[in-house]
Amino acid sequence: MSRPILIDCDPGTDDAIALWLALGSPELDLQLVTVSGGNAGLDRTLANASAILSLAGSEVPVVPGADRPLMGRFTGDVRVHAADGLAGVPLPRGRPPAPGLAADAIRTALRGAGPEELTLIGIAPATNLALALATEPALASRVREIVLMTGAWGEGNWTPAAEFNAASDPEALSVLLMAGVPVTLVTLELTAQALVTPERISAIRARGGGACLRAACDILATTPPSRRLGGAGHPLHDPCAIAWLVAPALFSTRPAAVLVEGGSGPGRGRTHVDRWGRTSADPNAAVAETLDADGFFALLGERLARLP
Repeated sequence: MSRPILIDCDPGTDDAIALWLALGSPELDLQLVTVSGGNAGLDRTLANASAILSLAGSEVPVVPGADRPLMGRFTGDVRVHAADGLAGVPLPRGRPPAPGLAADAIRTALRGAGPEELTLIGIAPATNLALALATEPALASRVREIVLMTGAWGEGNWTPAAEFNAASDPEALSVLLMAGVPVTLVTLELTAQALVTPERISAIRARGGGACLRAACDILATTPPSRRLGGAGHPLHDPCAIAWLVAPALFSTRPAAVLVEGGSGPGRGRTHVDRWGRTSADPNAAVAETLDADGFFALLGERLARLP
């Protein structure tokens, strides 16, 4: 049976690929998409999410959420995602978003779910998910798993200390890590293994496919290579969180105790990941450590080719 999921996102180039991967995967039953600011402002990320789903012919509701973190403000990453959030690749306008607010919609979805039924996937700053669970903690019993693309156990990609999503709202990430439900973290060390290269883009294009596959390849080809990874390509962050649910055999994981640094100093958003039991803290997350990259890109191409 398909696993019921909710995706909270901030499209974002890699968010677009992640949404299409989820829609192309029969193992997943996407029931709701909620949107925050992050990679771009909320007005832009919301329009992008609607366009991404509409291009795939999906009628899954898209609900707007937080336009700022629990503290401070979001700062978009125009270096990677450009001002429009999609690296300048145009998509047809999507359907209007659903009425309401993301945190309310998440709580409603959880109230309608059975015990440990709904999987929450966060590929954005954690604000919307944290607001939902912090304001009605009993709903955590309806969550099967929280899968987050966030954090790093080494160097960050937004500040020297922190990964972008974690740095954008570390307080919200802390709420999710303390919610008492299974959490899987897909960190920068994992996503660096999903390196997009011209050869891998060409292999996906060769599958044919429809408008979604073509747009995905255009986005992948337009996203700049990562200086952090030596310019050989760029990491495909968010789809790794979807792939973990679709094909977990592509990954290895390790239990870890994870603590998020708050405050206003240079370490804000750092995720302290104890993979080796060096502290007395009990593990509160499974951390994805390794990825079969060739298998991942084969899966991505095959699923994108199923879409319109």
